[in-house]
Amino acid sequence: MGSVNKVILLGRLGSDPELRYTGSGQAVANFRLATSDRIKKNDNWEERTEWHKIVVWGKLAENCNQYISKGREVYVEGRLQTRQWDDKQGNTRYTTEVVAKEVVFLSGGRQQGGSGANQAPADSGGQASPSEPPVPGDPDIPF
Repeated sequence: MGSVNKVILLGRLGSDPELRYTGSGQAVANFRLATSDRIKKNDNWEERTEWHKIVVWGKLAENCNQYISKGREVYVEGRLQTRQWDDKQGNTRYTTEVVAKEVVFLSGGRQQGGSGANQAPADSGGQASPSEPPVPGDPDIPF
């Protein structure tokens, strides 16, 4: 039997996307996404926030950089990935992130062309499609 690695998140950006390009010219963007839920503690309801690292590749990364910003609500669908690297002191570090295959822009974003319009690309309907990301361990990955 096969396995499933699928993540679906609906939340708000905690930071503007950071866009970079690999040595081969592939666009990659990173941003943090906050999701929250309410839990009951004793007789009080408390909101609990969880932070997620999101990685986006290709044209989808460029669209995210152009059209979304901190505080904007988005729907993200993708897969979990854990990466490993050695820091400058030689310590092994790990990070787990969501590699987005789909990002749907749900609420107001960056203003374009001085018009004050908040919109996703005209041909995307607020949704962008990704390019295939590089293979893990690709030396062109800039982080």
